[in-house]
Amino acid sequence: MELYQHLPFQIAVVTNLLQLNKDAAIRKITDLDPREFRVLLNIGSYMPIKAADIAYLGRLDSYTVSRAVKSLLKDALVDIELSENNRKVKNLVLTARGVEIYHRLCECINARTLEMESVLTQSEKEQLMRLLALIENKAEAMMANHARDELLAGNEIATDQKEIIRWHKKSCANQLFTTIK
Repeated sequence: MELYQHLPFQIAVVTNLLQLNKDAAIRKITDLDPREFRVLLNIGSYMPIKAADIAYLGRLDSYTVSRAVKSLLKDALVDIELSENNRKVKNLVLTARGVEIYHRLCECINARTLEMESVLTQSEKEQLMRLLALIENKAEAMMANHARDELLAGNEIATDQKEIIRWHKKSCANQLFTTIK
């Protein structure tokens, strides 16, 4: 297999390079691990937000989100608030310290993004974003179908594979709703 001509491998290489915890400028702000970065950024961007919504948006398994939240709670970067509409629903929000770190991270991430995107024209960036959305949708559908095939064959599947099936159903429902609008 020629790995550098293999699209999933190339995407993984770029993803590994872009991990926030590998960037010295980001490490000066905080020493969070990749999982905690993703969860903190989701909370800061969409708070108040449920852990299940973070898992879906980032296509992270619930165990990963749970571990990150536990760590962020311990570091006093995140707090839990009960929903006003349903007291059983726990929403995640940033603490004052979490907000401060979030804003510093956003500044650094935005500068990084501008520098990285400087190799693309606006048209190329828009095309890349469309292509990545196509790849994401296809990857999710493919993984959900593989997991579903295993279930139909009477085989057990891992929890994260069950979540992929659930995410795909939710994505399909969201696409249908958007089409109807």
